[in-house]
Amino acid sequence: QVQLVESGGGLVQAGGSLRLSCVVSGAIFSINSMGWYRQAPGKQRELVASILRDRTTNYADSVKGRFTISRDVAKNTVDLQMKSLEPEDTAVYYCNVRYGLLSRDYWGQGTQVTVSS
Repeated sequence: QVQLVESGGGLVQAGGSLRLSCVVSGAIFSINSMGWYRQAPGKQRELVASILRDRTTNYADSVKGRFTISRDVAKNTVDLQMKSLEPEDTAVYYCNVRYGLLSRDYWGQGTQVTVSS
């Protein structure tokens, strides 16, 4: 059974940093990408950052230059280093694994990030 477990969320002041980590357990064949999404109250879930099988990275415009995604294949983890956090970054952050020819998704349970002004 596949599980994605996030950690590292919390409360931080504007300008601060947090590092989110996601551990993937269970076998997933043909991973296309791993990434982080977020959902703020009243808003749709949005892509924050993703890393493809060839290690190409993609970032939402709002986080470019502030967030860095990384993947450890041996440990089966994907991390999100967040710097210069802004109140607008406040959201529940979800770990995502997209796999297979049909690009299906596994999701973590989410971790809350709150940035105070």
